[in-house]
Amino acid sequence: MCGFLGMLTAGGDADTYVDAVTRALPCMRHRGPDEAGTWHDTDVIFGFNRLSIVDLEHSHQPLVWGPAEQPERYALIFNGEIYNYVELREELSAAGHTFRTQGDSETIVVGYHHWGEAVVEHLRGMFAFAIWDTEEKLLFVGRDQFGIKPLFYATTSAGTVFSSEKKSILEMAPELGLGLELDRRAIEHYVDLQYVPEPESLHAGIRRLESGCTATLRAGGEVVAERYFKPGFEVAPVPKGAEQDLFDRIARALEDSVEKHMRADVTVGSFLSGGIDSTAIATLAKRHNPNLLTFTTGFEREGYSEVDVAAESAAAIGVEHIVKVVSPEEYAGAIPKIMWYLDDPVADPSLVPLYFVAQEARKHVKVVLSGEGADELFGGYTIYKEPLSLAPFERFPTPLRRGLGRLSRVLPDGMKGKSLLERGSMTMEERYYGNARSFNFEQLQRVLPWAKEEWDHKEVTAPIYAQSTHMDPVARMQHLDLFTWMRGDILVKADKINMANSLELRVPFLDKEVFAVAQTIPHDLKIAGGTTKYALRKAMEQIVPPHVLHRKKLGFPVPMRHWLAGDELFGWAQDTINDSQTDDIFHRPAVLEMLKEHRDGVSDHSRRLWTVLAFMVWHGIFVENRIDPQIEEKDYPVNL
Repeated sequence: MCGFLGMLTAGGDADTYVDAVTRALPCMRHRGPDEAGTWHDTDVIFGFNRLSIVDLEHSHQPLVWGPAEQPERYALIFNGEIYNYVELREELSAAGHTFRTQGDSETIVVGYHHWGEAVVEHLRGMFAFAIWDTEEKLLFVGRDQFGIKPLFYATTSAGTVFSSEKKSILEMAPELGLGLELDRRAIEHYVDLQYVPEPESLHAGIRRLESGCTATLRAGGEVVAERYFKPGFEVAPVPKGAEQDLFDRIARALEDSVEKHMRADVTVGSFLSGGIDSTAIATLAKRHNPNLLTFTTGFEREGYSEVDVAAESAAAIGVEHIVKVVSPEEYAGAIPKIMWYLDDPVADPSLVPLYFVAQEARKHVKVVLSGEGADELFGGYTIYKEPLSLAPFERFPTPLRRGLGRLSRVLPDGMKGKSLLERGSMTMEERYYGNARSFNFEQLQRVLPWAKEEWDHKEVTAPIYAQSTHMDPVARMQHLDLFTWMRGDILVKADKINMANSLELRVPFLDKEVFAVAQTIPHDLKIAGGTTKYALRKAMEQIVPPHVLHRKKLGFPVPMRHWLAGDELFGWAQDTINDSQTDDIFHRPAVLEMLKEHRDGVSDHSRRLWTVLAFMVWHGIFVENRIDPQIEEKDYPVNL
């Protein structure tokens, strides 16, 4: 787990840009505080910050490797962990290749020499990497299947620069001749979806390599992504009486994944919210570390008992449990710093408690496990039940459904049945664009008066839906969330917020072998018995404590609705709106009116307000240079 910055120059003048890379590298020192280094030849500069997890004394990066006849042919920079590196080393050694370290990084470059671009299909882990072939003058970059690890890039006449964090590219903007204009369409996407969808970023000149993709480029060329991971959800009915075999396969796959994810030369802990996902991971992890530490967070407000729930689960599985309670003052004070670490805003209030629990965990461990991905793979969101409730509408002729939609629009807000008619009148592609829906179009135009009439979510979702026409409705929703909500929100906060604290987060559910089983679960074993994740719950019956099996999703809930209406955050929100220099983006009076309506109980605007507020803080840091996030590491010297 680390951070890298690299550049493939267009004119073979790498010496010209070494100082720029060196200057930009410290701004992501948090990703790798243990050591830093650079490497370059005439075409490429690689910079690296290392967080040492495996093979602590060796496996330094940038890593240079080659076969005996060309011992320095390849250079590698890599962020992440390869959990099957032991097995890959054995396989590649048997094929005649030699290794010079005991770490996982080397398996990528040796594997590339052996398998070529197909190496990504052999890797079981989370990764973003770049390999420079000095003989072929070829750069190969790749990213893991689900998008756990990030990879930003920008191309100008100077060359292509790529990095684990966008801010390091922004630092190099003067040398690159990179414009810093904002992408107005990406802003619309963010405000509507609460995150910036891949491959966009809020800066027009900087993009992201998408999850499950690779790219090969030469000097002066463009980055053209090629997808290698194409999730299928190829479901076949489970014969009656054979369900238990499926449940057993799920349990074995998850047990194996957790065992692989525990591989480290440092102490591994686990986050624990008390729900089935994190409890299953912690329970399995304890088998490999009897002294496992678990961590959770909560708030100073009556009625939020997730701390007690997590403590109950910790006691049941017999682990030492550490709690961080966050006050509203701490919450508001941390927001600028968190927005700086994110690179682009993510309007998820749980980012802040995650920051504090990660900060606490880093005092005790260097790696934590977590339960991200279980909902997307196993059907955990309540909204996945919707195709069942709306099934009767599917039998209606299209004109009748459209008529019901028109009727719903004239019914008073809050009237029973209004929402059902509205959603039943639409196709799945029209009504569902992931868990992050924030504004409808009318609300969007209220705060973004320049938003174009033709904008709708299908600009983002239509290409994804086009890949899933053969799937059942629940699988289509899961497939969409894999490429939108999960990689745009869930995994961004998992990476950026934990790495802000130099803490490596590992996600055993998002393992390709676990997915290989999960994608075969039929919908009637995902949504069954009045619950979600039915098959996972059945698989965990002999593993997690009984009181956890049917507990609803917990996570780290935030009392945002209450705080924005009360003394805790109302004043902060009002000041943020009034001070923001975003009048060319947001209609300030409309945002202030939304805040007043929220305070007065006219409507719950907490989700929409938080989306705007997060952007305003981000804009104040990265565009206005008005807000100081107080990041001490900006001034760190790098020991090169």
